[in-house]
Parts: sequence; structure tokens; C-alpha cells
Amino acid sequence: MASSDGSLVKQAIALLDKFNAGRECLDDFMEDAQKDLQNVDALQEKFILDVVSGCIEHKKLLDVVVSVFYGQNGKCLSRRDRSQFVIVCYLATFALDDLGLQRFSNIIKSLDIKKMQTFLTFFFTNLTTWIQEEWNKIYDAAYVEKHWIGPLLRWRPEIDLLIERLAVRISRGSQVRKAPVKTTVPEEFSLTKPKPPPLPMPELIPQQEKCKPVPNSTYRAPKEMQKMEEIKEKNQQKTEELLHEANIKQFRCANPHKSENTQKVMSQIKADFDSKLKFNSFRSSGLPSSLKTNSWPIKLNSAAILRQGALYDRQVEEELQRVERLVEGAREPSSFLQWQKEMREKDLQEELASIERRRLEGRISYEEAAMARTRIMARNQRAAQLKKEETAQLMRRYAEKRLQEENEMRDLVQQVAEGHKNSKTAKEKLQKFKQSIVKEVSEQSRELLRQALEDAQAELSRKFEIILEIRAIESLPNVRVRNFDDTETAGHELLGEMSLAELRERLALLKEAQQAEQQEKREHILEEKLHKKQLLLGQLDTIELHRRGLAQAAAIRREERKARLGFQQAVTQDEKVLALQRKLEEKQQERQRLRQSEREKARASKQAAVHTVTKTETRNRKSLKEKTWEELELSLERYIHRDAP
Repeated sequence: MASSDGSLVKQAIALLDKFNAGRECLDDFMEDAQKDLQNVDALQEKFILDVVSGCIEHKKLLDVVVSVFYGQNGKCLSRRDRSQFVIVCYLATFALDDLGLQRFSNIIKSLDIKKMQTFLTFFFTNLTTWIQEEWNKIYDAAYVEKHWIGPLLRWRPEIDLLIERLAVRISRGSQVRKAPVKTTVPEEFSLTKPKPPPLPMPELIPQQEKCKPVPNSTYRAPKEMQKMEEIKEKNQQKTEELLHEANIKQFRCANPHKSENTQKVMSQIKADFDSKLKFNSFRSSGLPSSLKTNSWPIKLNSAAILRQGALYDRQVEEELQRVERLVEGAREPSSFLQWQKEMREKDLQEELASIERRRLEGRISYEEAAMARTRIMARNQRAAQLKKEETAQLMRRYAEKRLQEENEMRDLVQQVAEGHKNSKTAKEKLQKFKQSIVKEVSEQSRELLRQALEDAQAELSRKFEIILEIRAIESLPNVRVRNFDDTETAGHELLGEMSLAELRERLALLKEAQQAEQQEKREHILEEKLHKKQLLLGQLDTIELHRRGLAQAAAIRREERKARLGFQQAVTQDEKVLALQRKLEEKQQERQRLRQSEREKARASKQAAVHTVTKTETRNRKSLKEKTWEELELSLERYIHRDAP
């Protein structure tokens, strides 16, 4: 039994070493462990899983003891034994009443006796001092005293006896290990030839340890940096938009007038008051949008205003330089420009005439192609009509043949139906028998479904009751009272350590200094914006002046365009163009006559086809009536012959 308990504890130590709290879930780990322990007995498997799960659940409580134990005796201990001490601490604290002293001592003896004796001495020596204080910080003091400290103090005498036995066993083992001192025995000299020394064994070449692969996180940039870059880009874009709005709109902080919302409300109140006084006034919707004058159709930002102002200034300087050159005696190229303008107008007139001729020639060729297309379509329609008549004649012959075959088949079916009349009663009986069987089966299945539904409802109600009990247990409050003093330091004995009150006071002073610095920056920015606004207003005046001049130049260009339209009217009076227009009209009239004649021919052919169709339909009806009368007479004769004796 002792060996079995020791082997179970060793298996639990191996499982606890495999568990990684940061990467694995407890439920998944316990399922995998249960699969690995399939060959073990059920009670032994339950003991191993309970010990491992208990150590993981109470990890914080057990780490308090084991961490301090390693801090005091860490030089003579290895990190591999940590799980061993955690499990022994768990068994002593939570499972000693269930195991009993005999099984617990067997488990201790199956492990390293010296380490277990040291750990148990450390644990029970400091149990009522700092261990109890650390446990009280994690759980309620009364709960710790009642469930853990009290039972351990009751087992204290038996545990002390066990520790003494372990110490005696360790001392005996150390005495047995000491070997007796051997006395030297003199031997005679051997004068034989000594053996040659053996060849030395070659030293093993040390193999280089395999390097660990570099993790993927080394080559990837952290996500936090990417998120910070995105936030910086958004903030930069937002500041640019706010700066743009501040450049366009007036400065609200320096504006002595009322706000836009206030002005809008005041104007609305005034308009309502005026409308009450005007009883029979003419109500109009104001000027149309086309007559409203807007000197600034496009909103310009500060950069566009400065750029346009610099352009107009450069144009003014160029114009002044030209006037100065004229005053000094330079020639004005106005005569050459006038001759160049006349020659361009003449070339333009000839080009427009050639374009008009090409357009008319294209229209004439299009009309000729359309006439040829209509002739080809008429020829194709005549050929298609002949083909339709041939196919209609073939379909008529095929329909007559099919009618004859159907009559023959109908006679055969009637003969077979007379022979199968007796089988109908047998089919009806069989159908009734099947319906009765289906009815019985459906009643049985309905009863089974009702019973299954009742069982499911009972199971569901039981689960609801369990859930309500669990929620009621979870809703119990866990009140913890902790007093906290703002003026005390944390006690870490650092050089720059401060209390919470001092930290708040320093932060408040730092915040006031930052606000004063921001206020100075804001005033400096407002002064720069005011200076920039004055500069922009001056540039806007120059832009308005130049735009008026550009509007006058545009009006002159419109008059020149009207004169150019007169040239186009003169082009239409060219003789070649007039001749082409007459030829185009003749082609269009000829095409219209051709289309009219085709319509009349199509109408006549359609009437002839309708006439022929009506004739064939009347002929088919007569033949069908005669055949139906013959069939009725034949069926009547069969009926008389069948009923006759």
C-alpha cells in the first residue's frame, strides 16, 4: 500500500510539472490527463486528478509557503523538486484528515526523506506566524483559522513524532554510509618486467548544442507600435482639419459679435414679427438662383489666396514692364496679329466647309446602304415564306398520321380496361388495410413522443433548479474591509518613494504649469492668426479687382465667338454643300417610297395567308366531325354486342 501511494504521488508530480498556467486551460489539461491515466484503477485515477486540480486551484496559497522555503534553502534545492513540495504542502493542509497519518507518513517516506524532513520542519514551525498572516491577506481570517490552521494544530504532535523518526532515520543512514578505515598491508617487490602502459583513450569531441530557433515574434513588429502610428495619423489629420477651419472662419475667441446660432434665432424672431404686421403683402420666394450675385463662388483657403495673389502681382509687374518698353520706343505687334487673325479665320472657314461636305457624303452613303439592306431583307422574306408553306404542308400530313395512330391506341386501351375491371375491388381492399396499419403506427408513435417530451421537461426543470441554487451561492457578498492611509508610503525603501497625497499635490502643480505654458502658446498662435488674417484680406481685395478685369475680357471673347458663328452660317451657303444637301434629300425620299411599297406587299401577303389558313381549318374541322361520329357509332355497336346474351 505504501509503494502504491508513493507511485500515485510521483505520477501527480509528473502531471503538475507538465501544466503551464499561462498557455493551457485547467479543464482541457484535466481531460488530457484523464486520457493518459486510462490504465490506472478508478480510485487511484480520482486521487491523482484531485491532487493535481487542488494544487492548481490553490496555487496562490501554496506558493506563499514554497516560495519562501526556496528563498531560505534555495542553494541546496533544485527547481525540479518544486512540484514535490507543492503536493506535500497541499496534502498536509487540505487532505490530512482524509488520508490519515499512516498513509501520509508512507507518502513522505517514499520521497526524499531529508528534503521532506526539512520542509515539514519549516512548515509547522512558521505555521502560526507569518504563514497565517499571508493567508489572511488572501482569504478571510476567520475562515483560515477554522478550516486550515485549527486542523493542522490538532495534527501537530503526530507530525512532530514523524519528523523525529525521519531525523533518526537520516542519522542512521549517514552512520551506515561511513566505511571502515582500511590498514595498509605490505607487499613484496615484483621484479618482473612491467607491462607497457595502455594507449590512452581518445577524448570525446564535444558536440555543439543545438541552437534554439528564433521565435516568430522577433521578426514581427509589435501591434502596439502599429496602433500608435494609426492614432498619430488620425490625430495629425484631425489637427490639419481644425487648422483649415480656423483659417477659413473667424476667430471665435476674438470675435466680439454674437454667435451664428444667436444671430439665426434673432433673425427668425424678427421675421415672424414682421410677417404678423404685413397682412396683405405679396409673398414671393425671392430672386431666382441665376440672378443672385455671388462675388465668391468658390471658397479659398489661405494657401490658395496667397498663391492667387502672388500670380496677380506677377501679372501686374509684367504689364508694367510692357508699358515701360512701349514708352521707351518698342513696337506693338498689333498689325501682324490682325493679319494673322484674318488668315486664321479664312482657314477656319475652308476647314468648316470641308467638314460639312464630308458629313453630307457620309449621310448619302448611309442612305444608299439602308436601301440595299431593305432590298436584301425583302428577298429573304420571300424565301422564308416559301419555306414556311412547305413546312406547314408537311406538319399537316404528320398530324393526320398521328390522329390515326391515336384512334388505334384508344381501341386497344378500351379492350384492356374491360379485362381489368375485376381487379379494382381487390385494390380498394388492400388500400383500406394499409390505411388501418398506418393509423395504428401513428397512434403508437404519438404516445412515445408525448412520454419523451414529459421526460425532457422534467430534466429541464431539474437543471433550472440547480442553476438557481448555483447563482444564489455566487451572489453571496464577500466583504473585505481594508483601511488605507493616503499620507503613508508603501514601505519599499526607495529613494524617490512618495505617498499618494504627495503624489497628487505634485501632479496638481505640474498640471498648473502645463496649463500656463499652453495659455502662452495659445496667445502667441492668436497673434499670428490675426496678422495672417489681415494679409489675406489685402490679397482678397487684389483678387477681386483682377476678377473684374477678367470678366470684361470674357465678355469680349463672347462677342468674338458670335462673329465666328456668322462664319459658320456663310459656310452653309457654299454651292458644293447645297448640291450635296439636295442629293441627300432625293435619297431619303427614294428610301421612304421603297419602305412604303414593302409595307403594302407585306400586308397583301398576310391577308392571303389568313385566307388560306381559314380554308384549311374549316376542312380539318369537317374531317374531325366525321371521324368522331364514326367512333361513336363503333363504340355503340360494341356496347350492344357486349350486353347481348
